[in-house]
Amino acid sequence: MKIEDINFSRRHALQTLGTGFGYLAFSGLSSMASQSYKNPLDPKQPHFKPRAKRVIFACMRGGPSHVDTFDYKPALAKDDGKTLKQFGKRKLLESPWEFKKYGKSGLPISELYPNLAKHADKLCLINGMYADVPNHPQCFVQLHTGSFQFVRPSMGAWTLYGLGSENQNLPGFVTINPPSRVGGAQNYGNAFLPAIYQGSRIGSIGESLKDARVANLKNKRLTEEQQRKQLDFIQSMNADFKMGKQEDSQIEGVIESYELAFRMQSALPEVMGLNGEKQATLDSYGIGNSQTDQFGRQCLMARRLVEKGVRFVEITHENWDQHGALKQKLTGNCGATDQPLAALLADLEQRNLLEDTLVIWGGEFGRTPHVKKQDGRDHNSTGFSFWMAGGGVRGGMRYGKTDEHGIKAVADRMHFHDLHATILHLLGLDHERLTYTYAGREFRLTDVHGKVAKKIIS
Repeated sequence: MKIEDINFSRRHALQTLGTGFGYLAFSGLSSMASQSYKNPLDPKQPHFKPRAKRVIFACMRGGPSHVDTFDYKPALAKDDGKTLKQFGKRKLLESPWEFKKYGKSGLPISELYPNLAKHADKLCLINGMYADVPNHPQCFVQLHTGSFQFVRPSMGAWTLYGLGSENQNLPGFVTINPPSRVGGAQNYGNAFLPAIYQGSRIGSIGESLKDARVANLKNKRLTEEQQRKQLDFIQSMNADFKMGKQEDSQIEGVIESYELAFRMQSALPEVMGLNGEKQATLDSYGIGNSQTDQFGRQCLMARRLVEKGVRFVEITHENWDQHGALKQKLTGNCGATDQPLAALLADLEQRNLLEDTLVIWGGEFGRTPHVKKQDGRDHNSTGFSFWMAGGGVRGGMRYGKTDEHGIKAVADRMHFHDLHATILHLLGLDHERLTYTYAGREFRLTDVHGKVAKKIIS
């Protein structure tokens, strides 16, 4: 399926249900369609016993500075101001922020994350990340799909394809406030996988999540019973058409998208709204505070979605591209995400969800410890940090490391292929066995690469 077709079937389904145009008879034909149709979103057995059942990926678009947040480098402070000839005589810049040891594990975390630091013993800091290209569009797409050169399915789509969904009234893969640039819909697309596995977008970067709506979700002209009759007739025609188009994933995607769109009309608004949440819960996420409200809503919505059985949820915060004004902008970004992330971990744990929910934090790359501008850091794809929590991951540990200044990953290095292999492994999926035949060959999320980081698994 072409990129411009991504989300077409579900959008068309919502529009069809929402406008009221179509046929309102022949409802008896629906049984014919249902007898020959198997829902591709039904839960599937993993390859082996999973540690995690679902994923929340907190994506920090723009490249967070690892040496100022989660990769403590005392040598960087010691060598502050020294020149690095191999980088055009650039000078090293120590972190303006203090690192302290937290928890029983003594995990070093920057003072920029005081609330998250209280959960240090839950965190696995992955300090040896690296990628291939230090450019935002290519690296961001590689993070999401495993490839910066070709259109490939996103890791959320692969996860849904491999495991199905635990809630048939909601999308199995949701992306909240994704960026429209740096790959756009490709970052949550299905590519050549069946269309039903694409991500469902809620809001977009720059749009207030409080005001975000899913288009055409409600029908102002037809009752629910009338919509059901209309849909039954359309589905019977789809099923008849499919009989002459064996193994056509796009037709299957349309069929299920229509059904899912019908069910979503009542289920999705309930989850998107925060009605029923206690004021103490809203306060803990920072909702109502101008600095934390937007990302706090994303975190709380993510918890509500996974609690309802959604398999993969991505939330996004930007802009971490601090070539200048590092002190001001990084302080602002961390301040906007620290309290909501800490609340998310605490909330998941309190609801007994953290144990089998894998929470991931990271961006497309990190920043350089050497500077072009005195108060800024540039792109660095040779070494940077992620962290994971819950979902079978060992807490209170640092896995991998960069060199003494944080320039390059040098031990237990983890490429995006390795990250993807590890995520799938925690979900009970063997990344080498999770394949899809397309254009005469078997494809997988990790292509011909990927190594599971077994040291971080509890």
